[in-house]
Amino acid sequence: VLIGGPSASGKSALALALGQALALRKQNAVILNADALQLYRDLSVLTARPTLEDEAAFPHRLYGVLDGSERGSVAGWLALIKEEIEAALAEGWIPLVVGGTGMYLHTLQNGLAQVPEIDPEVRAESVLLHGRIGGRAFKQELAQLDPTGAAKLHDGDTQRLIRAYEVIKSTNRPLHEWQSQQSDKPPAHWRFTSFVVEPTRPTLYANCDRRFDVMLEKGAMDEVKQLLTRDLSPELPVMKAVGVPELAAVMRGTWTIDQAREKAQQSTRNYAKRQLTWFRHQLPGATRMEINSASDIAPAAAQMHTIVTRFA
Repeated sequence: VLIGGPSASGKSALALALGQALALRKQNAVILNADALQLYRDLSVLTARPTLEDEAAFPHRLYGVLDGSERGSVAGWLALIKEEIEAALAEGWIPLVVGGTGMYLHTLQNGLAQVPEIDPEVRAESVLLHGRIGGRAFKQELAQLDPTGAAKLHDGDTQRLIRAYEVIKSTNRPLHEWQSQQSDKPPAHWRFTSFVVEPTRPTLYANCDRRFDVMLEKGAMDEVKQLLTRDLSPELPVMKAVGVPELAAVMRGTWTIDQAREKAQQSTRNYAKRQLTWFRHQLPGATRMEINSASDIAPAAAQMHTIVTRFA
């Protein structure tokens, strides 16, 4: 079972409710993480990872399994998730793969393009160029080499812009050509049932704003302070997570906490909007679940339970 959706949409709560509904019918399930940042053990608060209570009450896997010094990848996650799925299926359990990293869910179903190793010098030059000229100008540079790839990306999508640029510079072929040659596809006997959680836009944005305030109450500042003591490269994914640069700026005295809150909330809303767009286009066959309040979770889980047990 795949459960995708934007940040602060209620995916984790819905997955837990579905898992508990299955357990009541004597059908075991396990929740598997498909969120790139929730893989990192350094950021439990700022990535809104399931609580320790939730993890103790129901099986959760692949949360907090990477160190902040590591650079996670789709390929690395795919290897981990396949092991977990195989183990679950061998025990007769239903894997519930939950997260907002749409590329992870897409790759799990369709396979992974085997792009050759990128020249480290090209990678470093790409990162430096982006930092020097900014996202908009960098996208224009990419468009000269790969107009198709550039047209699909937003100015602020730093990681994917750099990825597309470094691939064509290193291989002389655009990323979309490599992606058309998928490999590492799932076993033929795997069947997927997909759901996308889609609150209304006003509800989603309000959830994003409220969630960051809750993160501050739960110790997000201390979490970032601890992370900064490690002196990690600012280019690592864990250092770019929403809330880390903003709260780091407060510690440096560059911003006030109110400025950091406003910036982080805006960044979260922008990210959630891009996620909504991605899931709308990339998982068109998924069942849409509108969750606008906590009272919507139980009936939505019941609907999902009916669909899942029909195919299980």
